[in-house]
Amino acid sequence: MSRNESRIFALTISSIIAMVVIGAAIYILGSMKLLPGNYILYLELVIWIVGVLLVSYLLSLLVRRRLSTVIGVDNASSLGFVIRVIGYALALAGAVSVFKVGLGEALAAGGFAGLVLGLASQDVLSNVFGGIMLLLSRPYKVGQRITVSTWQYGLDFPTYSPKYFSTDYLIPGYTGTVIDVTLLYTIIQTDELSELRIPNSIMIQAAIFVHDKEEKRKVRTRYEISKDFDPDMVAERIKEELSHMEGLLAPPVVRVLEATQTSFIFGIDVVAKSVYEEPVRSEVIKRVTRVVKSLSREEKVNESK
Repeated sequence: MSRNESRIFALTISSIIAMVVIGAAIYILGSMKLLPGNYILYLELVIWIVGVLLVSYLLSLLVRRRLSTVIGVDNASSLGFVIRVIGYALALAGAVSVFKVGLGEALAAGGFAGLVLGLASQDVLSNVFGGIMLLLSRPYKVGQRITVSTWQYGLDFPTYSPKYFSTDYLIPGYTGTVIDVTLLYTIIQTDELSELRIPNSIMIQAAIFVHDKEEKRKVRTRYEISKDFDPDMVAERIKEELSHMEGLLAPPVVRVLEATQTSFIFGIDVVAKSVYEEPVRSEVIKRVTRVVKSLSREEKVNESK
Protein backbone atom coordinates (compact mmCIF):
# COMPACT_ATOMS: atom_id res chain seq x y z
CA MET A 1 0.00 0.00 0.00
CA SER A 2 1.42 3.39 -1.04
CA ARG A 3 1.69 6.37 1.26
CA ASN A 4 -1.31 8.17 -0.28
CA GLU A 5 -3.44 5.03 -0.16
CA SER A 6 -2.61 4.48 3.50
CA ARG A 7 -3.47 8.14 4.24
CA ILE A 8 -6.83 7.78 2.46
CA PHE A 9 -7.60 4.54 4.29
CA ALA A 10 -6.67 5.99 7.68
CA LEU A 11 -8.67 9.16 7.05
CA THR A 12 -11.74 7.21 5.94
CA ILE A 13 -11.65 4.92 8.97
CA SER A 14 -11.10 7.89 11.31
CA SER A 15 -14.05 9.77 9.75
CA ILE A 16 -16.36 6.76 10.12
CA ILE A 17 -15.31 6.28 13.75
CA ALA A 18 -15.82 10.00 14.44
CA MET A 19 -19.32 9.95 12.92
CA VAL A 20 -20.28 6.85 14.90
CA VAL A 21 -18.97 8.23 18.21
CA ILE A 22 -20.47 11.71 17.76
CA GLY A 23 -23.73 10.24 16.43
CA ALA A 24 -24.02 7.94 19.44
CA ALA A 25 -23.36 10.82 21.81
CA ILE A 26 -26.02 12.98 20.11
CA TYR A 27 -28.51 10.11 20.18
CA ILE A 28 -27.95 9.50 23.89
CA LEU A 29 -28.17 13.21 24.76
CA GLY A 30 -31.27 13.59 22.57
CA SER A 31 -32.96 10.61 24.21
CA MET A 32 -32.27 12.15 27.60
CA LYS A 33 -33.85 15.45 26.40
CA LEU A 34 -30.60 17.29 27.01
CA LEU A 35 -30.43 18.76 23.49
CA PRO A 36 -32.79 21.53 22.34
CA GLY A 37 -34.99 20.75 19.35
CA ASN A 38 -34.89 17.63 17.21
CA TYR A 39 -31.64 15.76 17.71
CA ILE A 40 -31.99 14.23 14.22
CA LEU A 41 -30.88 17.61 12.86
CA TYR A 42 -27.65 17.33 14.82
CA LEU A 43 -27.04 13.87 13.40
CA GLU A 44 -27.61 15.17 9.87
CA LEU A 45 -25.30 18.09 10.54
CA VAL A 46 -22.48 15.80 11.73
CA ILE A 47 -22.90 13.50 8.73
CA TRP A 48 -22.95 16.52 6.39
CA ILE A 49 -19.84 18.20 7.82
CA VAL A 50 -17.74 15.04 8.09
CA GLY A 51 -18.94 13.76 4.71
CA VAL A 52 -18.29 17.01 2.86
CA LEU A 53 -14.83 17.44 4.38
CA LEU A 54 -13.94 13.80 3.65
CA VAL A 55 -15.19 13.95 0.06
CA SER A 56 -13.43 17.26 -0.63
CA TYR A 57 -10.16 15.91 0.77
CA LEU A 58 -10.39 12.67 -1.20
CA LEU A 59 -11.36 14.60 -4.34
CA SER A 60 -8.40 16.94 -3.94
CA LEU A 61 -6.05 13.95 -3.60
CA LEU A 62 -7.62 12.35 -6.68
CA VAL A 63 -7.21 15.56 -8.69
CA ARG A 64 -3.55 15.85 -7.69
CA ARG A 65 -2.80 12.24 -8.60
CA ARG A 66 -4.79 11.98 -11.83
CA LEU A 67 -4.41 15.44 -13.33
CA SER A 68 -0.80 16.20 -12.41
CA THR A 69 0.44 14.60 -15.64
CA VAL A 70 -2.21 16.41 -17.71
CA ILE A 71 -2.26 19.99 -16.37
CA GLY A 72 1.01 19.93 -14.41
CA VAL A 73 1.83 19.29 -10.76
CA ASP A 74 1.49 22.95 -9.76
CA ASN A 75 -1.92 23.46 -11.39
CA ALA A 76 -3.21 20.16 -10.01
CA SER A 77 -2.06 21.14 -6.50
CA SER A 78 -3.74 24.56 -6.79
CA LEU A 79 -6.97 22.93 -7.99
CA GLY A 80 -6.85 20.52 -5.06
CA PHE A 81 -6.36 23.48 -2.70
CA VAL A 82 -9.44 25.22 -4.17
CA ILE A 83 -11.49 22.02 -3.75
CA ARG A 84 -10.56 21.84 -0.07
CA VAL A 85 -11.52 25.51 0.45
CA ILE A 86 -14.88 24.88 -1.26
CA GLY A 87 -15.39 21.87 1.01
CA TYR A 88 -14.93 23.99 4.13
CA ALA A 89 -17.30 26.61 2.73
CA LEU A 90 -19.98 23.99 1.95
CA ALA A 91 -19.65 22.48 5.42
CA LEU A 92 -20.16 25.92 6.96
CA ALA A 93 -23.11 26.68 4.66
CA GLY A 94 -24.74 23.38 5.61
CA ALA A 95 -24.42 24.19 9.30
CA VAL A 96 -26.04 27.59 8.78
CA SER A 97 -28.91 26.11 6.73
CA VAL A 98 -29.63 23.36 9.26
CA PHE A 99 -30.16 25.87 12.05
CA LYS A 100 -32.16 28.13 9.66
CA VAL A 101 -30.25 31.24 10.58
CA GLY A 102 -31.47 34.42 8.87
CA LEU A 103 -29.20 36.84 7.02
CA GLY A 104 -29.28 39.50 9.74
CA GLU A 105 -28.75 36.97 12.50
CA ALA A 106 -25.95 35.33 10.51
CA LEU A 107 -24.19 38.67 10.02
CA ALA A 108 -24.53 39.58 13.70
CA ALA A 109 -23.40 36.17 14.88
CA GLY A 110 -20.66 36.16 12.30
CA GLY A 111 -19.37 39.50 13.51
CA PHE A 112 -19.31 38.38 17.12
CA ALA A 113 -17.87 34.96 16.27
CA GLY A 114 -15.31 36.59 14.02
CA LEU A 115 -14.18 38.86 16.85
CA VAL A 116 -13.91 35.96 19.30
CA LEU A 117 -12.20 33.62 16.84
CA GLY A 118 -9.94 36.38 15.59
CA LEU A 119 -8.66 37.02 19.09
CA ALA A 120 -8.42 33.34 19.99
CA SER A 121 -6.84 32.00 16.82
CA GLN A 122 -4.97 34.78 15.07
CA ASP A 123 -2.16 32.48 13.95
CA VAL A 124 -4.52 29.87 12.46
CA LEU A 125 -6.56 32.45 10.55
CA SER A 126 -3.44 34.23 9.32
CA ASN A 127 -2.16 30.90 7.99
CA VAL A 128 -5.46 30.22 6.21
CA PHE A 129 -5.54 33.65 4.59
CA GLY A 130 -1.84 33.30 3.85
CA GLY A 131 -2.55 30.07 1.98
CA ILE A 132 -5.27 31.78 -0.06
CA MET A 133 -2.96 34.68 -0.89
CA LEU A 134 -0.21 32.26 -1.93
CA LEU A 135 -2.71 30.57 -4.23
CA LEU A 136 -3.63 33.89 -5.83
CA SER A 137 -0.17 35.48 -6.04
CA ARG A 138 1.76 32.23 -6.69
CA PRO A 139 5.29 33.44 -5.80
CA TYR A 140 6.42 29.83 -6.22
CA LYS A 141 4.95 26.65 -7.65
CA VAL A 142 4.72 23.07 -6.48
CA GLY A 143 7.78 21.27 -7.81
CA GLN A 144 10.03 24.33 -7.76
CA ARG A 145 13.20 24.43 -5.68
CA ILE A 146 13.26 27.51 -3.47
CA THR A 147 15.18 29.06 -0.59
CA VAL A 148 13.07 30.61 2.18
CA SER A 149 14.65 33.45 4.16
CA THR A 150 12.39 35.24 6.63
CA TRP A 151 12.55 38.97 7.26
CA GLN A 152 13.24 38.43 10.96
CA TYR A 153 16.81 37.38 10.18
CA GLY A 154 19.56 39.52 8.69
CA LEU A 155 22.82 38.51 7.08
CA ASP A 156 25.29 36.52 9.13
CA PHE A 157 28.91 37.42 8.56
CA PRO A 158 31.33 34.53 9.08
CA THR A 159 33.92 35.03 11.78
CA TYR A 160 36.11 31.99 11.34
CA SER A 161 39.61 32.38 9.88
CA PRO A 162 40.50 33.23 7.16
CA LYS A 163 37.03 34.64 6.39
CA TYR A 164 37.04 37.14 9.20
CA PHE A 165 38.22 39.98 6.94
CA SER A 166 36.30 38.84 3.85
CA THR A 167 33.12 40.33 2.42
CA ASP A 168 31.44 36.95 2.05
CA TYR A 169 28.06 36.63 3.70
CA LEU A 170 25.62 33.85 4.44
CA ILE A 171 21.89 34.05 3.76
CA PRO A 172 20.07 32.12 6.51
CA GLY A 173 17.24 30.07 5.13
CA TYR A 174 15.85 26.69 4.16
CA THR A 175 16.32 25.30 0.67
CA GLY A 176 14.24 22.53 -0.84
CA THR A 177 11.50 21.52 -3.28
CA VAL A 178 7.89 22.58 -2.70
CA ILE A 179 5.74 19.44 -2.57
CA ASP A 180 2.41 20.89 -1.41
CA VAL A 181 0.60 24.05 -0.27
CA THR A 182 -2.19 23.35 2.24
CA LEU A 183 -4.56 25.64 4.10
CA LEU A 184 -2.10 26.10 6.96
CA TYR A 185 1.35 25.08 5.75
CA THR A 186 3.69 25.06 2.80
CA ILE A 187 5.39 21.66 2.75
CA ILE A 188 8.99 21.57 1.50
CA GLN A 189 11.30 18.63 1.06
CA THR A 190 14.69 20.05 1.97
CA ASP A 191 17.92 19.19 0.21
CA GLU A 192 18.64 16.94 3.21
CA LEU A 193 15.46 14.96 2.24
CA SER A 194 13.59 15.93 5.41
CA GLU A 195 10.02 17.26 5.30
CA LEU A 196 9.70 20.87 6.43
CA ARG A 197 6.32 22.52 7.13
CA ILE A 198 6.40 26.32 7.20
CA PRO A 199 3.24 28.27 8.23
CA ASN A 200 1.73 30.17 5.32
CA SER A 201 1.73 33.40 7.33
CA ILE A 202 5.54 33.16 7.42
CA MET A 203 5.76 32.34 3.71
CA ILE A 204 3.75 35.45 2.82
CA GLN A 205 6.31 37.75 4.45
CA ALA A 206 9.43 35.73 3.64
CA ALA A 207 12.04 36.41 0.97
CA ILE A 208 11.77 33.63 -1.60
CA PHE A 209 14.69 32.69 -3.83
CA VAL A 210 13.36 30.61 -6.73
CA HIS A 211 15.94 28.27 -8.24
CA ASP A 212 15.21 27.41 -11.85
CA LYS A 213 16.37 24.15 -13.42
CA GLU A 214 18.35 26.15 -15.99
CA GLU A 215 19.77 28.44 -13.35
CA LYS A 216 23.21 29.95 -13.62
CA ARG A 217 25.15 30.45 -10.42
CA LYS A 218 28.18 32.48 -9.48
CA VAL A 219 30.28 30.36 -7.15
CA ARG A 220 33.25 31.71 -5.22
CA THR A 221 35.91 29.28 -4.03
CA ARG A 222 38.66 30.29 -1.63
CA TYR A 223 41.94 28.44 -1.98
CA GLU A 224 45.16 28.91 0.00
CA ILE A 225 48.43 28.56 -1.95
CA SER A 226 52.01 28.77 -0.71
CA LYS A 227 53.95 32.02 -1.26
CA ASP A 228 56.68 29.99 -2.90
CA PHE A 229 54.74 30.33 -6.16
CA ASP A 230 54.39 33.41 -8.33
CA PRO A 231 50.75 34.53 -7.87
CA ASP A 232 50.40 35.79 -11.44
CA MET A 233 51.63 32.50 -12.86
CA VAL A 234 49.31 30.55 -10.53
CA ALA A 235 46.35 32.70 -11.54
CA GLU A 236 47.00 32.13 -15.25
CA ARG A 237 47.39 28.38 -14.82
CA ILE A 238 44.15 28.20 -12.80
CA LYS A 239 42.26 30.19 -15.44
CA GLU A 240 43.56 27.91 -18.18
CA GLU A 241 42.57 24.79 -16.25
CA LEU A 242 39.11 26.08 -15.32
CA SER A 243 38.34 27.19 -18.88
CA HIS A 244 37.79 23.50 -19.72
CA MET A 245 35.04 23.06 -17.12
CA GLU A 246 31.71 21.77 -18.40
CA GLY A 247 28.82 24.25 -18.17
CA LEU A 248 31.04 27.31 -17.84
CA LEU A 249 29.16 30.46 -18.92
CA ALA A 250 31.88 33.10 -18.50
CA PRO A 251 35.67 33.20 -18.18
CA PRO A 252 36.77 32.44 -14.60
CA VAL A 253 38.07 35.30 -12.49
CA VAL A 254 41.03 34.61 -10.19
CA ARG A 255 42.18 37.18 -7.63
CA VAL A 256 44.40 37.30 -4.58
CA LEU A 257 42.05 38.26 -1.75
CA GLU A 258 44.39 38.09 1.22
CA ALA A 259 47.91 37.14 2.16
CA THR A 260 49.37 35.61 5.28
CA GLN A 261 53.04 35.29 6.19
CA THR A 262 53.32 32.01 4.31
CA SER A 263 50.49 31.89 1.78
CA PHE A 264 48.22 33.66 -0.68
CA ILE A 265 44.45 33.26 -0.38
CA PHE A 266 42.92 33.19 -3.85
CA GLY A 267 39.30 33.99 -4.63
CA ILE A 268 38.15 32.04 -7.68
CA ASP A 269 34.83 33.18 -9.18
CA VAL A 270 33.11 30.89 -11.65
CA VAL A 271 29.75 31.42 -13.39
CA ALA A 272 28.33 28.05 -14.39
CA LYS A 273 25.05 26.45 -15.33
CA SER A 274 24.02 24.65 -12.15
CA VAL A 275 21.25 24.51 -9.57
CA TYR A 276 23.58 23.65 -6.70
CA GLU A 277 26.81 25.39 -5.67
CA GLU A 278 28.53 22.32 -4.26
CA PRO A 279 29.16 20.44 -7.54
CA VAL A 280 30.71 23.54 -9.12
CA ARG A 281 32.86 24.28 -6.08
CA SER A 282 33.94 20.64 -5.91
CA GLU A 283 35.08 20.68 -9.54
CA VAL A 284 36.95 23.97 -9.01
CA ILE A 285 38.77 22.61 -5.96
CA LYS A 286 39.79 19.44 -7.78
CA ARG A 287 41.11 21.33 -10.79
CA VAL A 288 42.97 23.91 -8.69
CA THR A 289 44.49 21.08 -6.64
CA ARG A 290 45.78 19.49 -9.85
CA VAL A 291 47.31 22.82 -10.88
CA VAL A 292 49.07 23.23 -7.51
CA LYS A 293 50.42 19.67 -7.62
CA SER A 294 51.65 20.22 -11.17
CA LEU A 295 53.43 23.41 -10.12
CA SER A 296 55.00 21.59 -7.15
CA ARG A 297 56.34 18.87 -9.44
CA GLU A 298 57.74 21.46 -11.86
CA GLU A 299 59.42 23.28 -9.00
CA LYS A 300 61.07 20.07 -7.77
CA VAL A 301 62.34 19.32 -11.29
CA ASN A 302 63.79 22.79 -11.56
CA GLU A 303 65.47 22.46 -8.16
CA SER A 304 67.03 19.11 -9.13
CA LYS A 305 68.62 20.71 -12.19
